[in-house]
Amino acid sequence: MESAPGALLGELFARSPDLLFIASADGALLHGSGGLREALGPGVESGALLAELAHPDDRAALSAAWSALLQRDEPVSFSVRLRDGGGGYRPLSCNASRSSDRSAVLGSLRAAPAPAAAVAAPAVAEEELRTLRLKARILDGIVEHMDPLAIYVTNPDGVCIYNQGKALARMGMKPGQLVGINLSELYADNPNTAKLARRLLEGEVSRFRSEVHGVDWNNWIIPFRDQAGGEPVGALGVALDISEYRDVENELRIQLDRIAAQQKVIRDLSTPIIEVWDGVLTLPMVGTVDSVRTAEVMDSLLQQIVEKRASFAILDLTGVEVVDTKVASHLIELVTAIRLLGADGIVAGIKPNVAQTMVALGLDLSQLNTQRNLRAALNYAIRTMTRAQGAALAASTAPGKKPAP
Repeated sequence: MESAPGALLGELFARSPDLLFIASADGALLHGSGGLREALGPGVESGALLAELAHPDDRAALSAAWSALLQRDEPVSFSVRLRDGGGGYRPLSCNASRSSDRSAVLGSLRAAPAPAAAVAAPAVAEEELRTLRLKARILDGIVEHMDPLAIYVTNPDGVCIYNQGKALARMGMKPGQLVGINLSELYADNPNTAKLARRLLEGEVSRFRSEVHGVDWNNWIIPFRDQAGGEPVGALGVALDISEYRDVENELRIQLDRIAAQQKVIRDLSTPIIEVWDGVLTLPMVGTVDSVRTAEVMDSLLQQIVEKRASFAILDLTGVEVVDTKVASHLIELVTAIRLLGADGIVAGIKPNVAQTMVALGLDLSQLNTQRNLRAALNYAIRTMTRAQGAALAASTAPGKKPAP
């Protein structure tokens, strides 16, 4: 089936290497040829104003020429410098006229005659043109195929002149929807807006994270300059949708918290503090005892002694096969800390190799209360408490002593 004439004309316009455009009466671009897009870059998207693309010094002349064009039927020619994709301004000659129904302006652009100094280097200009075309194709490829990206370009006042990218659909937006809108005003409630405006005016490249329209973005703002070291004339914005990575990060954080909680339960189960008798706490330790585990045990046991007002704390090492020198030192420090709290620390069930390690440290073990096993330690604690209670009772009932109320 043959293509419709309108479709063929549209394809011819899109593929034309010439710099052609169709604009509305107020100077907004309605269509631009492929050659125009390659020459001037993303700023020539539908809706862009020619006045916004023009060099600030040429805008008054452009306005006068445009007014003359709207008042006559003959073509009008004028010169203007338009901003290209690299942020610089390209001198061009324009020939334009009103359409037959006077609803639009049809125009063509071509490079303005080069000064004499530049005529001698046509190869350089051709190379620059090829580079610009390559940059345009690169941008087209990024915009059309990189799903998590949204790209926009603003003028110095913050008005969007280019707005493309497949990620726009995630915000419920269409390509070009923000063109002609002042982004600083649109997102005035965003806390980053004032900071971005300041950075743009200072020509500072910035990177930040934000949440807009329910989507998490990683953003880059890159100012354009009219020349090296010149004032910013606009900015390129690149927004990368990182919502998927945020969800993965949150899930990973939840998993890590769950693992930490499980490890705490395992540690608590491996070193349970048991009140085996009124005022007697027992801490059975099993397996390999390292410095981290000993420090955790010390904190838990001392807190339990205070809370339960315990008189004895038995450290049962029956199930411990190996301790290092640091752990042995920690155990002695733990018994000393128990004594400072007014309780008696008893070490029970020490294996021969553990005993050798503790002796090899050269520490003073004379004050260390040790028992053969847990049963012996418990008997010792009960006998000691019984004698203390008997002595207290005898003292309270001695002649001349009043019974305790």
